[in-house]
Amino acid sequence: MTHPLFDLQVNGFFGVDFNSDETTIAEMELACEQLIVHGIDRILATVITAPVDRMCHRIQKLADAVAESSVVAQVIAGIHVEGPFISAEPGFVGAHPVASVIPADLRICQHICAAGQGLVRLVTLAPESDPSGQVTRFLCNQEIVVAAGHTNASLEELRRSLDLGLKMFTHLGNGCPLNLPRHDNIINRVLHLAKHLKISLIADGRHVPDFVLGLYLQAIPDDNVIIVSDCISAAGVGPGMYPLGGQLIRVDEAGVAWAADGKHMAGSTGILSEMSKWLERDQGFSRERVLKWTRDNPSRLIV
Repeated sequence: MTHPLFDLQVNGFFGVDFNSDETTIAEMELACEQLIVHGIDRILATVITAPVDRMCHRIQKLADAVAESSVVAQVIAGIHVEGPFISAEPGFVGAHPVASVIPADLRICQHICAAGQGLVRLVTLAPESDPSGQVTRFLCNQEIVVAAGHTNASLEELRRSLDLGLKMFTHLGNGCPLNLPRHDNIINRVLHLAKHLKISLIADGRHVPDFVLGLYLQAIPDDNVIIVSDCISAAGVGPGMYPLGGQLIRVDEAGVAWAADGKHMAGSTGILSEMSKWLERDQGFSRERVLKWTRDNPSRLIV
């Protein structure tokens, strides 16, 4: 597929970790060049939960690279900050380091955004972490897209956040425990609100089983579906050990990225262009629909 694709969740690529304190501009250029080779024209570089000073340092390095390198500026359309204002509950915290998860705090949020020099375009947080709505309101006033994710927000908390400007939900079906209440759970709550939210899905055939992904795609209006890769530095390389923000992630022979405890996945090795082809060729979706999910909808959200 030669059409321009826009991936809103890229933690790293081709051996380069956007969540490393040591990543150089030259390495970021390599990652961006390889993204272009693999058919990805634009991304949001994603910085995940860490101590706040580390997050700010990594965000600033990305912003500096965009300012100093034309190829980085061509590919990195902005920064997706995933955390640290997420749920610390087991399962919901996912691969994020629980020790660095904190309640939503306006001053800290302002500090994180300032580090991005205007490039922070998307923030994923747990609505229950922001009970006053102060952080959500601030981000929306700055025209930064707010997404719920890594959250066990109630239906009422999600609705309250929608009223404040919540626009998206991050990687539905992931960032939650393996076992959930059968009826009132975060997946069903979000699907109930699918007409009101953009909802991102990882379509790598591993994070969400094929038949479940099909059910989600039936339930979510086409205009609200966004396919993301959530890829880490192992994407485009192969099996082995790879960094993700100070953690070591093991990628097995099947290409699945596992956290150190081996109990849950930690990002993806999938590539958005490959996911697009898989959705068309193997899942039978039309090119028009797949382009809407991988190009048009993310581009409309992140203007």
